[in-house]
Amino acid sequence: MDTKQTTSQSTASGCEGCPMHHAGNLRKLGVNMENSDFVIALAGNPNTGKSTVFNALTGLRQHTGNWPGKTVTRAEGGFSYGDKRYKMVDLPGTYSLLSTSLDEEVARDFILFGQPDVTVIVVDATRLERNLNLVLQVLEITDRAVVCLNLVDEARRHKLIVDERRLARDLGVPVVPTAARQGEGLPELLAAIHDVATGQTVCKPYRVKTESPAIKQALARLVPQIEAAFPGLPNARWVALRLLDGDERLMQAVRQGELGDLTRPEVVAYQPQLAATHHAIPLEVVS
Repeated sequence: MDTKQTTSQSTASGCEGCPMHHAGNLRKLGVNMENSDFVIALAGNPNTGKSTVFNALTGLRQHTGNWPGKTVTRAEGGFSYGDKRYKMVDLPGTYSLLSTSLDEEVARDFILFGQPDVTVIVVDATRLERNLNLVLQVLEITDRAVVCLNLVDEARRHKLIVDERRLARDLGVPVVPTAARQGEGLPELLAAIHDVATGQTVCKPYRVKTESPAIKQALARLVPQIEAAFPGLPNARWVALRLLDGDERLMQAVRQGELGDLTRPEVVAYQPQLAATHHAIPLEVVS
């Protein structure tokens, strides 16, 4: 695959076989990693066949529940590949990660704070342009992703051809064509997930950088403040962009110190007074 690099080049993302997830954060998000080596997030728009991919990969080894403190249903499953054990978390189907709904907030927080070893983004090969919005948003947060180009059987029926190799080059991550209902492409998808998780494939995701001079100046001021207030935050630049975009939910989390709950090393009871003292940052730069 075009994104494949030599193992020696993978040191920037970690040694082969070393999980990259944040185990403490995953526990806070309700994920038990006791019997798993890697955690995989499964994201995608509604009606892309995401649930079919999840069921095909995990089989009967799955269970459902709710996200901690949320009414949103979560599904988890497991599978083995080679000598590694994988836990897959099926994120709510969303069109965006801009947190205008509870589903979007759950998906965003899991990718940002849980830092899964791989995020698999399921897209509909017949509606690729619409689905790429979510792909690009995910690639802003993580550099460990695989695009599952699902429903290629439907695309063929409509005489649509997607050049997955060119798409992989353009996106900087593996792209695997699948027809999950028929089992087509699933072995290749498992191999791509394994290669990214173990560091054998190093992704270089495409990221849109078209900020105006004013936004760049604001980022230069805001990012260091966020990093100082939340030292464990995985992607301060992305958080800064969301604040500048007027994300009310994220602004509230910053003001109240709630954002620090998933960056502290231990689970502690949330205390608004202490959080405001130790984690709040001024927001006049985004007003």
